[in-house]
Amino acid sequence: MRPTTLIPPKRTPTVQVIERMMSLIDALAKERDAVSLKHLASVTSLHASTAHRILNDMVLARFVDRVEPGRYQLGMRLLELGNIVRSRLSVRDAALDPMRALHRNTGQTVNLSVRQGDEIIYVERAWNEFSGVQVVRAIGGRAPLHLTSVGKLFLSNDDPRQVRSYAMRTGLSGHTPNSITELATLERELSLVRAHGYSRDNEELEMGVRCIAAAIRDDGGKLVAGLSLTAPADRLNDAWIGDLRATAASISAAIGAP
Repeated sequence: MRPTTLIPPKRTPTVQVIERMMSLIDALAKERDAVSLKHLASVTSLHASTAHRILNDMVLARFVDRVEPGRYQLGMRLLELGNIVRSRLSVRDAALDPMRALHRNTGQTVNLSVRQGDEIIYVERAWNEFSGVQVVRAIGGRAPLHLTSVGKLFLSNDDPRQVRSYAMRTGLSGHTPNSITELATLERELSLVRAHGYSRDNEELEMGVRCIAAAIRDDGGKLVAGLSLTAPADRLNDAWIGDLRATAASISAAIGAP
């Protein structure tokens, strides 16, 4: 009986392109200064025309900079993405213990969220089955900015032109009868957020659920995340606002905010 020969699965063209792209990025990462196409093709064992084509695509995406004809170095887009990842990881690490303490003090669900485009993403949560609110959106879940307390924090940080652009892109679609679906109403709401220093979701994303949120800022004062307290609509207590803001401030201080 002949032994069975295992045939490795074929790599798709897409996977091959990604592998080649990563080999070029790794090669560029080892160089202090801009390097030539010839050198990159040599160290990655890619044909010069293949390397040139992939590099061109990465230049368009700003992953690579062409400093002069035929010479390349890593692009600023990688730095931007790295800073985003760094800020999220450091915020999450700094937030875990304060979030748990706030949850113990209030008995309600505490969420940590960040912005990605026109949505917020839930990145961490402190809760238990007795918090009173069923957790509908898991960690990694998304929600529109204008329907959430944290999303309103980020929109309040935008200038009026950016808010109008957001409204045009999204149409300000609603999820409940309480959802804000008119630009003028949203602008008034954002003025209140700026004036009070915190934001609210009054059953705008889910009926029966209300939220309050406070901002978390980094060492440059940039808004990087929002901390929200979620409770049944009839149980949300404004007395918790002070604790929420103090917790958000302590997390901000832990990541270097003045």
